[in-house]
Amino acid sequence: MSYSTDPRAARSREAILVAARRLLADEGPAAVTHQRLAQQAGVGRATVYRHWPRPEQLLLDVMTGADLPLFKEPATPVRPWLHRQLRQLADELMPPAVAGLSLTLMQSAIWDPEIARRRDESNQVISDRIRAAVRSAVDSGELATGVDPAELPAMLVGPVVYRTAMQRAEVSDDLIDRLLDGVGTWRR
Repeated sequence: MSYSTDPRAARSREAILVAARRLLADEGPAAVTHQRLAQQAGVGRATVYRHWPRPEQLLLDVMTGADLPLFKEPATPVRPWLHRQLRQLADELMPPAVAGLSLTLMQSAIWDPEIARRRDESNQVISDRIRAAVRSAVDSGELATGVDPAELPAMLVGPVVYRTAMQRAEVSDDLIDRLLDGVGTWRR
């Protein structure tokens, strides 16, 4: 039986991911080491190394293992929906473990082409979803904007990431409203 289809390998991989999520939530990215994962998952350290030679690869799998829930299925009116999505993003990025992990992965993407590729895929999904929502708001007459659609994700998501991960500060609803006002004139 090949390694990729071996049910034991699949079980150990899932046990390691569960342990990584738990360690990440409880203690932050620094706790996600091969040794700690092996202990927590009840597998040998070599098994962890076989699945993930570098901790950054594991952290990326922990973060990107599920479908991105944010900015999915826009609702009308679009502005309150976008506000809720930005609020959820801000709230999810606030725990120190998540903020630290986000920064670790951003740094790792500079040198690791695989991490950069996966980061770019996630960014593309979020960008496409935001542009589709704003296009819907413009088409329905809810929003008048002259903003380049390519700039929208940076204008909306960028400040939230900076505020939470870099400044380690809360994102107020007032800030989210100002971000939304920056993309155009909303009909309320």
